[in-house]
Amino acid sequence: MRHRMIPRRLLFPADFQLPPRTSASAKHSKTEPQTAYDAWLESRQMPGQPGVFLVPGAPRPLTWDNVRLALFITQTCTTEFLTVLWRLNPLRTTLMMSLNIVRSLFPAFRGYSQALIVDELQTLIASESFTWSRLLYLVSTEVFRRVVEGCLDAFAASNETVVLGSARFYIEYKQMEQRVRLDVPTMADPTVRSLLQESDLFARSFTGGGFGMLSPLEFIHVFSLITEICSHMFLIVSLTRGISHIGILLLSIFSTLLPVLLSWFTCSRDQAESPTSAKEARAADRQERLRNLAYSDAHRPEIALFGLGDWILKSWSSARKFVLASEQPLYSRNTSILDQFNLNELLSAFQNIPLLLVFQSSSTSLGSLTVYRSSIHSVVYAFGNLVTTIKMGFQGVFLMSAFTASTKLKPKLNPRHEDIVHYTPVPGGVSICAKNLSYTYPDCNEPALKNVNFTLEAGEMLAIVGYNGSGKSTLAKLLLRIVDYDRGSLLVNGVDIRRYNPAEYHSHLSAIFQGFSKFSSTVKENIGVGNVDKIGYKPAIETAVRLAEAENLVKSLPNGLKTMLETPGHEVISYPGMLSPEDTRQRHGLSGGEWQRIALARAFMRANEPGVDFLLFDEPTSALDAHAQNQIFDTLEKISRTPSGDRLKTIIFITHRLSTARRADKVAMMENGAITEFGTHEELIKKNGAYASLYRASV
Repeated sequence: MRHRMIPRRLLFPADFQLPPRTSASAKHSKTEPQTAYDAWLESRQMPGQPGVFLVPGAPRPLTWDNVRLALFITQTCTTEFLTVLWRLNPLRTTLMMSLNIVRSLFPAFRGYSQALIVDELQTLIASESFTWSRLLYLVSTEVFRRVVEGCLDAFAASNETVVLGSARFYIEYKQMEQRVRLDVPTMADPTVRSLLQESDLFARSFTGGGFGMLSPLEFIHVFSLITEICSHMFLIVSLTRGISHIGILLLSIFSTLLPVLLSWFTCSRDQAESPTSAKEARAADRQERLRNLAYSDAHRPEIALFGLGDWILKSWSSARKFVLASEQPLYSRNTSILDQFNLNELLSAFQNIPLLLVFQSSSTSLGSLTVYRSSIHSVVYAFGNLVTTIKMGFQGVFLMSAFTASTKLKPKLNPRHEDIVHYTPVPGGVSICAKNLSYTYPDCNEPALKNVNFTLEAGEMLAIVGYNGSGKSTLAKLLLRIVDYDRGSLLVNGVDIRRYNPAEYHSHLSAIFQGFSKFSSTVKENIGVGNVDKIGYKPAIETAVRLAEAENLVKSLPNGLKTMLETPGHEVISYPGMLSPEDTRQRHGLSGGEWQRIALARAFMRANEPGVDFLLFDEPTSALDAHAQNQIFDTLEKISRTPSGDRLKTIIFITHRLSTARRADKVAMMENGAITEFGTHEELIKKNGAYASLYRASV
């Protein structure tokens, strides 16, 4: 499959700037990459087809250009990346690498040991001094050696599980961190989305579910396989001393093609899956819900607005660590030391003993035959694994470059360090001045906003009204710094809004979106995310519930604030350890009006804070009756003023109910992406324009 895509300029830190947009002909010419991103993007380029890229996750063809790019990525990223992973567990990682090399010598040593036993048996039989006690001694020695080898294998596997578990958690955490940090404009870039998709594949490679199922730490298996092949070849060469040995060697090569008929001697048994506790199930369910929250584009505006990134990472990290700790490796649960060595190989080594008893010939070395047979079989098998590993590693290199590049992504809305201005509150709320604001959604030709102009003084209340699709919610996203405008200027407290750090700016405002998020969680968390610093403080949540007139709703729920809410479209993912159907039935569904009260309570969690001086509510009462609507606006009026009546907060609300617009100091009438009328309710009624006509039609 192929996908046409025009790469866009991403915003990276100063040490990771991307080249400016170039023409198709320039893209077609091969240039030396400067960064991991350059190499990653060039590897996705279809040969001879400028501007046409492979779909995310598609294997790269084995071409000289891609080999060149893979070498560049290896030189640029591998050392730094592996150093980071090594620092997670320095001693264990070093031990893992050493043990892998040592264990790669075991097959050759095992074959040589078996050959000595067979040769000694051959000598004993040929000399007619054969005794069963001597045979028992040799077999016991070999069994003991294999038990020791099995113990070492078990320890090495246990150590490797710890190392890979640490690396796995680190990679997944970095992925989650990037997802919650990136803003809406950055995620709207198709090149960024492709980059993150391949970065996700790289992260999944640590759990055996990625591109080629090969993680970078498993690259050491390449050296292990090479060591194993070399040890077997050395053993074969050292034993070959004449025509007779060459004949045995050829016979052994032929015999490796024959099927092994001793499969019934394999020491294996069915592994029963370990039961999962209720606590593990809840942790697994929570980590999935938090991961979905971080990855969902629908929730991204509220994640940015309410600063949920750190809370999501902390909560996911806690649940993920518990799940990883409960995932004991299979060998430690269901295997014994006897399973660590293959009895099938041991019996195969002695399958030639009957021939010794029949021929009793000392002229033929069956020990050599045993070595040849086992070594050639091992070389063929190891070589096949080596080729497969190299192929997977070649593809994995490009996924690693995607991960490396993604960690250096910078949100597009973040200003440059030298341009940052710290937010300074002004008395009475925020002042806003918009001049010629225009905005066009990505991949759209028609602008959603065009030449929007208005001025709002500190502490004023503005109602934005208009027909569906007139640009009201888009203007709200610009004012909330969720998306960036294309042209014009927007001053907040006299400062260009682009110079504020979005996270700092968001900490001084609260909002409710028309398409607010419905989190698959408890009532308490659905409300508490509006101010995560107080998510565990029950009085703050109860105050928000009271302000949203949602006390009766909470009391009616089966478990109050602890009630798990069922979200529209919620699907339970089935995997081992997930909650049972009985658990999922405990989720409680809410009506549209009830969900709106939850969203209002979420907004009031922060709106009532003294440091918040800007409130923007998009259709906050669309699903409420007229009485409830008036109560909410009375609450807004109350929290935006001091007891003496002085203004504290600037309020903007979007509404279809023009009866509420009369409560505002100013009204903005929007049509086709522009503000066509602006003034007080009385002024616009006297003007007898579009607002007056819409108002009369609605009352």
